[in-house]
Amino acid sequence: MRTPDNGGMGRSRKARRGQDATGAVVETVDGGLAELMPDRDRPRAWTLLIDGAPQSHVDLDDPAYLSFEYQRRLGHVIDLAAPPGRPVHAVHLGGGALTLARYVAATRPRSTQQVVERDAALVQLVRRELPLDPNARIRVRSADAREGLAKVPDGWADLVITDVFSGTRTPAHLTSTEFLTDVRRVVKPGGRYAANLADGPPLAHLRGQIATAAAVFPELALVADPAVLRGKRFGNAVLVCSDSPLPVAELTRLAASDPHSARVEHGRTLADFTGGAVPVTDAAAVASPAPPPSVFR
Repeated sequence: MRTPDNGGMGRSRKARRGQDATGAVVETVDGGLAELMPDRDRPRAWTLLIDGAPQSHVDLDDPAYLSFEYQRRLGHVIDLAAPPGRPVHAVHLGGGALTLARYVAATRPRSTQQVVERDAALVQLVRRELPLDPNARIRVRSADAREGLAKVPDGWADLVITDVFSGTRTPAHLTSTEFLTDVRRVVKPGGRYAANLADGPPLAHLRGQIATAAAVFPELALVADPAVLRGKRFGNAVLVCSDSPLPVAELTRLAASDPHSARVEHGRTLADFTGGAVPVTDAAAVASPAPPPSVFR
């Protein structure tokens, strides 16, 4: 889920299938009403919304173009996961419009990728309207993210990315130490895990997710808009984890150069930000908080 930085977008519609006067493709999928909205500034680009909440942006002519702020930050993680252009093994938990899988395929040709997306009807819509490059080695599996992760071999992935929302909330079972322990099983030594998290004041969910990750991974960094980190508004944060030192300086430089610059926290400052939050287990896990109604207006 993408939370807007400068106003929101989205509207309610009656469930249907077809194309409206604006050129949008509208179809009911498992997760709600999906809309593919054409980008007026980019001829073959589309924004995917689910029940009015922006989820993904794809430019079929330029899949290396990332429009949403949080996806650019995940793009930086992808760029730093290996030397430029080197193929990687990547697992994407949550598919949306397959934006990040397309980005990996465009920037790291010959990469092998697995996408786990529970919404089979959404996958069909995206494949039909926003077809993948037939040469891209992307396998899409319709399954629950945690169930799909369990089928990935030990140490297979250079990179695992979680961007899963049921509506506007991350499901509870993807917020626990048990889930992250299985993520670490899949990530090869020196590999990276990145998660798109959404929270607002008082940031209890975000702090708890950092504490949870710290119980599983020794190296962490958090990338977010300073206003989100100060608890001034609801928004996205990208948490990056590894068993090896992270390229914090390079990540900081890239995040600062974005149109909406972000701050990177790590080490002692990140531990202080966590503020004594405790790791979340399956027994205590709850879904991430819903954004306030004003976010998408």
